[in-house]
Amino acid sequence: MAIKSAKTRLRNVVLVCRECTKKLDGGFGRKGNHTLKTALRKHLKAGKGRKATLAVVHTPCFDICPKTAVVAVNAARPDKLLIVPAGSDLSEVAARLGLDDDRRPGPVLIIDSAAG
Repeated sequence: MAIKSAKTRLRNVVLVCRECTKKLDGGFGRKGNHTLKTALRKHLKAGKGRKATLAVVHTPCFDICPKTAVVAVNAARPDKLLIVPAGSDLSEVAARLGLDDDRRPGPVLIIDSAAG
């Protein structure tokens, strides 16, 4: 059988520990009733399947096992595991994972105290 390939629109793949998710049983999103996987997908409007720009996938344990937190990693940056406490701000989580968030606030005003 020949090896085939399929095109996707994926730009990022995030791996989320399945075991941490089971232990925590939610804890993310506005009401705190979503898993990190679901909350991130909704927050970043990722979509599903091959047409999605972001895939958030459960993976086996990373052997860190934090209490009241979930371990996640951007597959493009496997050297940096992120320990995400329940209730964390999803914009900050996305930024720490290096994901694009189109809803970021506008430009930041930088005041140079030496200029004035």
